[in-house]
Amino acid sequence: MGDSLFPVYNNFFIGNFQVAVNEGYELSGLSEADGLERDCYVFRSQIALGNCQLVLDEIPADAPSSLRAVRLLATFKSRELERDTCVATIHEWLADPSLAANATVQLVAALIFADSGNEIEAMKCCHTGLSLELMALMIALLVRLDRPELADKHLRLMQAADDDATLTQLASAWVNASLGGGKTQDAFYVYQELGDKYAWTSKLHNGAAVAQMAMGAYEDAEKHLVEAINKDSKDPDTLQNLAVCALHLGKPTSRFVNQMKTLAPKPAAISMLEVFETQFDAANATYVGA
Repeated sequence: MGDSLFPVYNNFFIGNFQVAVNEGYELSGLSEADGLERDCYVFRSQIALGNCQLVLDEIPADAPSSLRAVRLLATFKSRELERDTCVATIHEWLADPSLAANATVQLVAALIFADSGNEIEAMKCCHTGLSLELMALMIALLVRLDRPELADKHLRLMQAADDDATLTQLASAWVNASLGGGKTQDAFYVYQELGDKYAWTSKLHNGAAVAQMAMGAYEDAEKHLVEAINKDSKDPDTLQNLAVCALHLGKPTSRFVNQMKTLAPKPAAISMLEVFETQFDAANATYVGA
C-alpha cells in the first residue's frame, strides 16, 4: 500500500468517505498498481455513500479483477433480487486460483458472505491474510460472534504486521470494547485519539459512544451520537445506538426505530425486531386463547 495513497485509505477506514473520494481524484502520477488500489478505495467510498449506481456505471465489465469485485459489491448492496447471483459468482471466483489470490476479491467475498449471515465462509476468506484489511475483518467477525479471546489473538498478529496503522488501532478498539472491564476505557481513548488526530466522523463518534455506554456514561454517549446523526441522518448504526441510549436514559425510542424502518436495505436490527414482534404476537395469541 503506497504512502501516496494514505489520505485515501486512511479517510476510508475512519469513515470519512467523501474526503476519501476527493483525495483520490486529486492524486496523479501514480503507478498502475497504486492507481488501481486508489480506484478501489474511491469506488468503495462511493458505495459507502450510497452511490452504488455510479459505481456500476463507471466500472466496465472487463475491468481488472479488483475493480470487478468492487462492482459486484455495489450490485450486492443495491440490488436485493440479485444477491443470490452475487454469492454464486463469488463462489465461482474463489474456485479460480488466480482470482482467489487477489486480496480485493477475497475481501469482497468476505464482506458479501458476512452480510449474508455466512460468517464461516467469510472467515475462510479472511484467514488468507492477504491484506491488513482482511485481518481486521477477521477480528470484526470474531467480535460479532462474541469470541473476544480469539479476536485478541488475531489482533496480536495484526499488531505484529503493522502496529501503527489506523486500521490496527481501530481493531484494537473493537477488541478492547468486547473484552470489557478496564479495556473499555482504552477503546474510548482510541476513538478519541483518531478523531482528534484526523477528523471526527460518524463512525468514530459511534465507536466512542458504544464505549461510553459500556461504561454507563449514557449522557456523554448521547452527545457523541447527536454529533454522528448530524453528520449522517440515515446511518443505521447511529440510529440503533441512539435508540439504545435513549432507552437507558428513560427517553422515547420510537423516533429512532421508526426512522430505521424507512431505510433500505433494511437494517439487521429491524429484521431482528420484526422477528421478536412476530414471536411475541404468537405467544400472546396463545396465552389469550388459553
